[in-house]
Amino acid sequence: MPIAIKMPALSPTMEEGTLTRWLVKVGDQVSSGDIMAEIETDKATMEFEAVDEGVIAHLAVEEGTEGVKVGTVIATLAEEGEDAAQVGAAGGGQAPASAAAAPAPEKTAPVGSSPGPTGQGPASPPVSEAGKGDAAPQPVAAASAPAANASGGSRVVASPLAKRIAADRGLDLASITGSGPNGRIVKADVEGAQPTAAAPTTAPSAAPSAAAAPAAVERELAPSVDPKPQVAQDFGIPHEEEKLSSMRKTIARRLTESKQQVPHIYLTVDIRLDKMLKLRGELNEALGAQGVKLSVNDMLIKALAKALIACPKCNVQYAGDKLLKFSRADISVAVSIPAGLITPIIEDAGNKAISAISTQMKDLAGRAREGKLQPHEFQGGTASLSNMGMYGIKQFEAVINPPQGMIMAIGAGEKRPYVVDDALGMATVMSATGSFDHRAIDGADGAELMKVFKEMCEAPLGLVA
Repeated sequence: MPIAIKMPALSPTMEEGTLTRWLVKVGDQVSSGDIMAEIETDKATMEFEAVDEGVIAHLAVEEGTEGVKVGTVIATLAEEGEDAAQVGAAGGGQAPASAAAAPAPEKTAPVGSSPGPTGQGPASPPVSEAGKGDAAPQPVAAASAPAANASGGSRVVASPLAKRIAADRGLDLASITGSGPNGRIVKADVEGAQPTAAAPTTAPSAAPSAAAAPAAVERELAPSVDPKPQVAQDFGIPHEEEKLSSMRKTIARRLTESKQQVPHIYLTVDIRLDKMLKLRGELNEALGAQGVKLSVNDMLIKALAKALIACPKCNVQYAGDKLLKFSRADISVAVSIPAGLITPIIEDAGNKAISAISTQMKDLAGRAREGKLQPHEFQGGTASLSNMGMYGIKQFEAVINPPQGMIMAIGAGEKRPYVVDDALGMATVMSATGSFDHRAIDGADGAELMKVFKEMCEAPLGLVA
């Protein structure tokens, strides 16, 4: 019996993904553990391994297809003794399920994409009529529609990753020739391209479709957290439109839920950094031969982890009718990448040497920017740390990363008037603000954590003990 290969859930929160690239073709023999495809989720691009053995009889979803729902049949294997050609000719025997899972093609959208679903819990998209004759060939035909551009327009077809790289580097996608399926622009095409001046879309250029604009905008933004968002077209302001990436949709949904559902309490302390900066310099001098260079952020990760262990009432998560109490501190560290924000995790940071934290953090941050983190490297964590000091931000209040119970927001270290030994002097001081989930953490317990965190930063020898 043919084996249906379905779009996997590569993370607990994944509901859809982009089938970036097939690494197999029809007729290939695959075994358990073989890499079949690359799939882009809302956080990273990951490899998909085969579980069963057989011959590839049918590829139901073209590479480059966006918005493929978890559980959608993407390929079919013919088992030993089965005729792969016959299974493939029948569409793998799974075409109706694949077609039903994909929305009806609208304009030039690829199969599987929807008019703006959120990263999680999308609104129901329009569904094509499945089971009415020739259902099997429809996904392939619809997926190739963008290249044909039946509307006669100049729509540029590019992968989400290529779009993000192009936006980050100031590249005009219209000037780049795509090497992907049906002329699709992929990562390799934009990496070697030179920046060009991209002309923004102006209100006059949108004038021919002005009558249809309100309906199109309503469709595009229907699943947004704001039911009636203001749009630039309403005011005739020159603008560019950029489709939200899966990561940006997930960030919007999760942080909106956090502010709506989690009662935040904010506690701020000023911390004198002179001793920490002195110790950092001494450690870097001693570790220079090993190629290790510590940052203040590395030391703050260790300080937060040790403070959480010292204040166990803050190393918790609210879970409905119960409270999760953690015996170790896994610190999620906010890292800005072109697509948004991701939080790689330093596990058991309280028991790691600062040099080990530094090395691991550099590796995680580098792979995060390349989209190569594995799910276990950014999902979980018992608390978060967000440092905006490098931007000169004096103080800010971070939004809790659910389901965690707290996040520490770090401001810039700066010279300030400060009372030292009952005398007014100058010191390097930073402001740190803890955001706490008041359902799980009382104000007094949060204050105790901030006190211990301050003490560890101002007497930093305890961080290397």
